[in-house]
Amino acid sequence: MNLASAIRDDVKRALAEDIGTGDVTASLVPASEKAHARVVTRESAVLSGTAWFEECFHQVDREVEIRWNARDGDRLVPGQVLCHIDGRARSLLTAERSGLNFLQTLSGVATKTRAFVDAVAGTDAAILDTRKTLPGLRYALKYAVRCGGGINHRMGLYDGVLIKENHIASAGGIGPVLEQARKAAPDIPTEIEVENIGQLKEAIAAGATLVLLDNFDLAGLREAVGVAAGRAFLEASGGINLETVRAIAETGVDRISIGSLTKDILAVDLSMRFVAI
Repeated sequence: MNLASAIRDDVKRALAEDIGTGDVTASLVPASEKAHARVVTRESAVLSGTAWFEECFHQVDREVEIRWNARDGDRLVPGQVLCHIDGRARSLLTAERSGLNFLQTLSGVATKTRAFVDAVAGTDAAILDTRKTLPGLRYALKYAVRCGGGINHRMGLYDGVLIKENHIASAGGIGPVLEQARKAAPDIPTEIEVENIGQLKEAIAAGATLVLLDNFDLAGLREAVGVAAGRAFLEASGGINLETVRAIAETGVDRISIGSLTKDILAVDLSMRFVAI
């Protein structure tokens, strides 16, 4: 699935669950009534989700016109007008909540991601997401991470191998599981998770070039960087927050993956109001 298809499908599901058999409240407004609205942010944020927002209105009514004052990835300030919307009042009312749900949620992800990216600025560490996403919204949430300056980890189970402790135990150990991965999926990235320095050394000796360091403390991360000595890219993961991420980045790891970017989402406070033309 490509991004355009994901946007259409996401919006179709959202509108179906919200509208159901019809918007009863909007029917109270005369069908011929036209309206002008604008969306305003009440807080500082990073914008994301404009395509989903637009698609909500256009699936309801192709004649709705939206003019943006900001683009995805832009930093926003309180009181900033994000866009102007013109069309039938009924259409604007029907699409409003679904559109704002996408815009607030994705902007929340982008805003949080940008905070982590800013926190590690000046280091060589990249901020990555994970597969810990809201069901059905993976493309959208990972898009929002990119808007915030982060990098996407694998999209799903099909485009990257991530060998974890249960895979290692079931496949007979680090060496055997890496060998099986090379044979089974030679054309996609293979990463292996380790829990201590001994496992790291074993993984590198077995040819691992991408290693996830699971819940290592700072001393362990620094030691791991020395052990790898550039032979493998190292990714730190596990319980990382804004208070700890800078120190983790300064150990010299290449990547830091953070599940909370797309799992613990605080929506941005946005509002849409009708205004006189």
